[in-house]
Amino acid sequence: MTCKVKVDQETCIGCGACEAVSPKIYKLKDLNGEQKAFAIKEEVEEVDEAKEGEEVCPVEAIKIDE
Repeated sequence: MTCKVKVDQETCIGCGACEAVSPKIYKLKDLNGEQKAFAIKEEVEEVDEAKEGEEVCPVEAIKIDE
């Protein structure tokens, strides 16, 4: 089973919580001088790990489509 991971760059505040709990799925990168989270791959097999990152995001910038 796979899922699609989307991170809304407008909403993301770059806190790094998603990367801390799910480092195989999310990475922080510099985007125009600001830290933003990105999904390493758009489609992943690690559904539970992707959902952990979604759950810890304080601004709900991550959406998982199963």
